[in-house]
Amino acid sequence: MSIFTRGFSGRGRENNPALPPGQYLTEDFPVLSAGPTPNIHLDSWQFTITTETGVVHKWSWDELMALPSEDIHTDIHCVTRWSKLGTTWRGVSLDTLFEGVETDYNYVMEHSYGGYTTNAPYEDLRDGKAWIAHTFEGKPLDPEHGGPARLLVPHLYFWKSAKWITGLTMMKNDDPGFWEQNGYHIYGDPWKEQRYW
Repeated sequence: MSIFTRGFSGRGRENNPALPPGQYLTEDFPVLSAGPTPNIHLDSWQFTITTETGVVHKWSWDELMALPSEDIHTDIHCVTRWSKLGTTWRGVSLDTLFEGVETDYNYVMEHSYGGYTTNAPYEDLRDGKAWIAHTFEGKPLDPEHGGPARLLVPHLYFWKSAKWITGLTMMKNDDPGFWEQNGYHIYGDPWKEQRYW
């Protein structure tokens, strides 16, 4: 069963240079999910990065929280046309998690608790562009927004910031994930309105 809330209704674009084409500004944080919210216990939570050779780098919740976290101040843009400006997150940079990971592949499949996947170029997750976010506006990330942790890739449409992130798998080719197989764009640049195939 799909669960949809505000954010799926259409509105015209506002005259705001901070908004990508076709977006409207929202002050709330719409909840958009294609299924139920997973119940994830912190003692069983884990995050993995799997390379093309099958090497698995793994972190428990406590290990993730022991890594340096940083504050991220950014705008977010949903493919369903809402944008939320000036949000504040806290999380662990993927640059930190990829230290010591050896790979020659250029693409990544993001995996979520609940079975959802989405793809991204490896370069879009490096150099200060992506985090495992665990805090939103000074509070632990709510489960309905992807807590206890979600990927945060704010320069792409928000479906690329996979909720309930559980791992990344390196890929040779830019294979589509669940959302892309169901009509979403392979890349998802909001400034180019790369919403759908």
